[in-house]
Amino acid sequence: MHLKLIACQVFTRELEHIVARSPHAVDIDLIPMGLHSLGVDMRPHLQRRIDDADALDYDAILLGYALCGRGTEGLRAGRAQLVLARAHDCIGILMGSRQRYADYFAGHPGVYYRSPGWTEFQTPDLKLQPAFASQKEVMGPQNTLDELIAKYGEDNGRYLFEQYSAYRSHYSGLTYISTGIANDAADRTQAQAEAAKQSWTFEEVAGSLTLLDRLVNGPWDEADFLIVPPGSRIRATLDEGIVGAE
Repeated sequence: MHLKLIACQVFTRELEHIVARSPHAVDIDLIPMGLHSLGVDMRPHLQRRIDDADALDYDAILLGYALCGRGTEGLRAGRAQLVLARAHDCIGILMGSRQRYADYFAGHPGVYYRSPGWTEFQTPDLKLQPAFASQKEVMGPQNTLDELIAKYGEDNGRYLFEQYSAYRSHYSGLTYISTGIANDAADRTQAQAEAAKQSWTFEEVAGSLTLLDRLVNGPWDEADFLIVPPGSRIRATLDEGIVGAE
């Protein structure tokens, strides 16, 4: 089959490994991680990529995304079917199943996650990359207080710093998901350093390439994947299946 794979940059290393061994012809379009900062406004950017790919007569267009805060809800299939893993976010995909993620989360509610892609491809201040910044610029928690004061003034700078930093107070640990790709020692070390800097506990768990491999190579069974027929859209179902088509 001739497939188009539109995927988040967080899966770069894992998908490079899988596609290199795939029996299919797979064209990859990796999108910067900063797109997630747009929230639901990421949809038009993804839809544009889907529409461009649809004009090239692929057998299927694969989405290397999850529901992603409903950022993929409403995406429409054109002539080619869309294929999406049933997961709330990339953590469930990297862990190999939404159930395994749910089980882990239940026992580790105050955990922040990292993976090879998270540590390697996030921008230094979590801003949007230039391709998306014209739509909406999002400052990240790694901006220093001095930088924010210099840009926005004393009062506004301090307020923004408090808002950007507040989320970290809700976490007590960092979990690194090792997906088995080669040469991720530097990513692991960076994650450990981040945990130490925040005085968080550090834990490593083994991830799985199962869902990503099946996204590229099949089978696309209904239990783990949504196939969106031509002309239909992705919708959030808010049940065990997470997503459906309408």
